[in-house]
Amino acid sequence: MEKSNKHNPNILIVYVDQHRYDCLGAYGNKDIRTPNIDALASDGVTYRNCFCPFPICTPSRYSFLSGLYVHQHTGWDNHCTLPQGIDTFPKILKEAGYNTKAVGKMHFTPTYLDVGFQEMELAEQDGIGRYDDDYHEYLKSKGLIDRTDLLDQVKEYRATAPQEYWNTYGAVASNLDEEDYSTTWIGNRAVESLEKWGEEGNLLMVGFIKPHHPFDAPEPWKSMYNDAELSVLPGWTEKPNAEDIEIHNGYFPHSELTEAKLKKVMACYYASISQIDYHVGRMIEKLKEKGLYNDTLIIYTSDHGDYMGFHHLLLKNNYMYDPVVKVPLIIKYPQGVREGEVTDALVNSLDVTTTIIKQAGCEAGRFMQGTDLSQDCMGKTVIYAERLNSIEYMVRTRTRKLLLCKQHDKSKFFDLEKDPLEYNNLFNDSLYKNEIEEHIRLLYQWILFEATSYPHLDESAPVISSDGRCTALCHDRKTSMEYFYNKMKFE
Repeated sequence: MEKSNKHNPNILIVYVDQHRYDCLGAYGNKDIRTPNIDALASDGVTYRNCFCPFPICTPSRYSFLSGLYVHQHTGWDNHCTLPQGIDTFPKILKEAGYNTKAVGKMHFTPTYLDVGFQEMELAEQDGIGRYDDDYHEYLKSKGLIDRTDLLDQVKEYRATAPQEYWNTYGAVASNLDEEDYSTTWIGNRAVESLEKWGEEGNLLMVGFIKPHHPFDAPEPWKSMYNDAELSVLPGWTEKPNAEDIEIHNGYFPHSELTEAKLKKVMACYYASISQIDYHVGRMIEKLKEKGLYNDTLIIYTSDHGDYMGFHHLLLKNNYMYDPVVKVPLIIKYPQGVREGEVTDALVNSLDVTTTIIKQAGCEAGRFMQGTDLSQDCMGKTVIYAERLNSIEYMVRTRTRKLLLCKQHDKSKFFDLEKDPLEYNNLFNDSLYKNEIEEHIRLLYQWILFEATSYPHLDESAPVISSDGRCTALCHDRKTSMEYFYNKMKFE
């Protein structure tokens, strides 16, 4: 990719896991303490209506990297691989001369998949990554295990989890001291990486495992919040909707969740976010110490949200209600551009991909779907998202929202002006028939024409070579082409 002659800023991305958008002070939450992220928001733009394209970890992460919707890059679940021929922003920046590094959770298969990072120091949680990564090697070197996390994440251990784990919905103390906890390890690696930065041409993506469950922040963070003093978040209901339970009964049983249990979970969830905030503050302080803060593009966002009590649900894996598909997005642009701005424009994570590339002075990949948020202040008129291999699609405007399901009778439609918390399903309401049909038309147009899949091509993909035959043939390709050309032309 060609690089323009403009100054190319350093880029720091803080990418957290399962962060409900309104669980930050900058988004109006009065209970949570996030002074460093809030200060970052004061220096940048707070996007109050940013949506991920798919509310599951790996699919959303691959979309963020590639600027493509999931049905385009085909990474439908948490155990999948992004095809190597697809452009990603780390690849584009690396080709343009950037030093590219990833620290923390990436959630790739294989664990150290090459998506354009020249260096990776990983701390994984789900799947085989935890047996491959640097963080768990660190734990092994100290004779430690992340027992609480293993109980939550690995099926064979979860089956033996103590009753306290189930009663508290995973809001239990970590068995690790703060110095050995994943958030601390990731924060330390991030600050060490920033210490090595020069004036320009560096990309660092920092992926925190938290605030993803289990809700096991270490002390002193775990004691930071008094659950009795917390207010439940907007959207809590006294019992779950029967239609939601039919979709998924919950990683922990939704029907057994009480307000008291929810507040205990919230206290631990907030504690994890506050711990992340502390390390964000350390990163910002390091940039200021080195005189790099003003010229650095800094992004804070998440792969997806968490219901955190919305409609009596917890975690994810249900309808694409706003708290699970909407994510926090704060962008501090270099040189104080748009400082302190708050916008309600509809944007999505793919727009952030394009913005990163444009800020680096590069051209976006041929098929990337996003727009440059530094230039586009109006946002989109329609936001699209999808879930679980097309089992559900979302079409959302400022005032309406369609959740169209493969099982048509499970579909939902909401008038967000009258019903912002998505309580009243109007899918079968004749008064909204024309609007519903228009949203379905927009969905079909998006799938068929606006975000169609493209042939995957990678001429340098690995080939068989055990007997040497394939390698030999590849080396002879030019000679063979010349042979047939000459035969056709001269005989």
